[in-house]
This record gives sequence, C-alpha cells and structure tokens, in this order.
Amino acid sequence: MDVALTLLAGAVVGALLTAAVLVRAHRSPAAAGEPPVPPTVLSEDLARRSLETLRAALVVVDPSDEVVLANPAAQRMGVVRDRRISHGTLRTLARQARSGLDTGETVRDTELDLPRGRMLDPLAVRVRVAALGLGGHVVLQVEDVTEVHRVAKVRRDFVANVSHELKTPVGALQLLAEAVADATDDPEAVRRFAARMQHESERLGRLVHEIIVLSRLQGAEPLPEPEAVSVDRVVTEVLDRSRSTADARRIVVVTGGERGLLVSGSENQLITALGNLVDNAIAYSPEHTRVAIGIRQRDSLVEVSVSDQGMGIAEPDLDRIFERFYRADPARSRATGGTGLGLAIVKHIATNHGGSVDVWSVEGSGSTFTLRLPVRARTQTDESTVDVLEVPGGTPMKGSA
Repeated sequence: MDVALTLLAGAVVGALLTAAVLVRAHRSPAAAGEPPVPPTVLSEDLARRSLETLRAALVVVDPSDEVVLANPAAQRMGVVRDRRISHGTLRTLARQARSGLDTGETVRDTELDLPRGRMLDPLAVRVRVAALGLGGHVVLQVEDVTEVHRVAKVRRDFVANVSHELKTPVGALQLLAEAVADATDDPEAVRRFAARMQHESERLGRLVHEIIVLSRLQGAEPLPEPEAVSVDRVVTEVLDRSRSTADARRIVVVTGGERGLLVSGSENQLITALGNLVDNAIAYSPEHTRVAIGIRQRDSLVEVSVSDQGMGIAEPDLDRIFERFYRADPARSRATGGTGLGLAIVKHIATNHGGSVDVWSVEGSGSTFTLRLPVRARTQTDESTVDVLEVPGGTPMKGSA
C-alpha cells in the first residue's frame, strides 16, 4: 500500500498500516530482478512520530509472539516486557487472530481487565487484534478505557442518588398535600402542613438547582473565559447573601486578612463556592457563635478560609465529606435542608480554577474549610477590579449579621 495514503489515514488505522508497511519492507524479499526498496528516511520518521504520539498501545508480534514493534504507550501500560507481550490473554487473542487467516476472521475486538499487581486496580482496556497476513504477523491495539468506565459508573451512581434524593421531598409533599386535604376544617393544622410544604418545596428547589450547577461544572457546559476576580468583592457578595440567614440564627460573620488580592476565573462560580462554605458554617453552628472568613496569600496561592465554632466533623467522615450526596450527619442535614451537594460543588469549582479545597476539623471543636486558588499577577487593566471593603463603623474587612 502507498505510504502516502497510510499517513493520511486516521491516527490508529494509520499507525496499523504504517506498521504493516515497515514489517513488509524489512522482512519481505524483493521481486525477482528488482532491487529492494527500503522505506525512505522521511517515511520511517513520520511512522515513528505517529506511533509515539498515540495514546493507545500498538504492538506488532511475529509468528513466535516476539514483539517486533511497540510504541511508548505499550511500555507505559505494561503491555510489553522484554520483547514479549506480558499478559497471557493478549497472547491468546493474537494467536486466535493468526489462526483465523484461513476462515477470514482476522480481526477481533473485545474489552477486558488486565491485572496490575496486588495494590492496583485492574486496567480496563479495549483491544483490537488484527492479523496482517505477512508471514503470521499480528498487530494489537490496546486502549486504556479505565477512566471511561469510571466516569460511566459515576454517572450511573449520580443518577441513582438523584432519584433517591428526589423521592424524599416529592414523597413528603404528596403526604402533606393529602394531610391538608383531610384537615380543611382545622385551620391551625392547615397552616402547619402548609409551612412544612413550603419547607420541602424549597428543599426540592435547592436540590434541583444544585444538580444543574454540578452538571454544568462537570463539563455539560464550557467554562467561562477566565477574568480577573477581586477576592474582596467575592467576600462582600457572600456577606450580603448570608446576612439574613446568619441574623436568623444569631450568628456573627466576620472577615479579616489581606486585601486587594486577585485570582483568575469566574466571579459567579467563586461566589457560589465561598457562599456554600459560609452557608454550611452557619447551618452547622449553634446560635450566638461566630463564623470567620480569613484571606491571605501564601506563595503563589490565595487562601480563603471559613472557620466555625460548630459541632465539627468526625475523623472517619473527613475523607468523604466532598463526595456528592455524602452527609456526615444525615439527621442534621434533613433538619437544615441540606442536599449533600454543596461541598461537591465547592470541590469542582476549586478544581476548575486550578486550585483545591480541604478541611481541618475536630469533633466538638468546629471546622475550618480552606479554598486555595492560584494568585493572579496584577496588571494595569486589573486595577479597577479591586474593591476596598469598608463597613459602617470604620472597621475594615468585617461584616456582622
């Protein structure tokens, strides 16, 4: 086959055909009376570069199952060791493809798990094996689909969890509606049931909203173009939004630390992330306590911490607190109307901004969540983005609820 056509083929198919050309050129005898025509230097270089750039492992074996060609991905995935295919299942597939030359079944496609040792999970791969018809040579293309399977499982679990979570408020609303219908002659009961219906409907609304937000953060929509974001302005907006909730629980929200810091990203998303942390701190704190927002720059990161004087988080829960729908205290979450998605949203926003979020907590002594974001170098065009926080009374960077 013409080498030029091979190079114009798709990445994987092109690599397979290029491998066939190289094997034929090096192993097939020249036609009678014609000098051998080896691949040109350009063809060899393009073939080598094509194989090196493939994410999938590509291996060609001879009739004795010795590896005659393998790209770097095959080495990284552990498919090839000491010029032999390292997994017996792959060797069996190669022999089956070779034996199918007589029946025309020269191509096999399958998915399987390759063991990677005691401490590691198996590697999920999609394998395509084809007999080249060149003296028994076989080519294997091995694609790592572990992440694809993991994402599919996460999506299935997410759908199952959403369905379960939606049943609770929907079921409660149905029962409350029936109770209202049966209590038409008792105004006090109707008012009580109506208040519960309002609470459950608000919880349902929050759940739907947060599911939509999380779906967008996980890639359903493209991320907005990064802009210079004033950390001061984010804190101010969060203070304004949380003021009425904090007032109702008689909790004081204070802020302090460095001013004038900038990060890159989406202001709305960062307000959502910090707002979720502050809302959690207020919801899980007893009355007449304080929630503190601290801001500082450490090296190339801006750290925004939210500390409370609440119940704290038990050590076994710390590793799972950012999982979707995970609740350290399910009973308390139901009482506060928590959805179990707030901290998962914070984690995704931090990750999308090139940062991270972590938690320090001691049960009975409160918690501190720290959002870390890469600092943005200040430019002249960013000067108008910086806000100076001042509140009545002349105390900078302090808000009280």
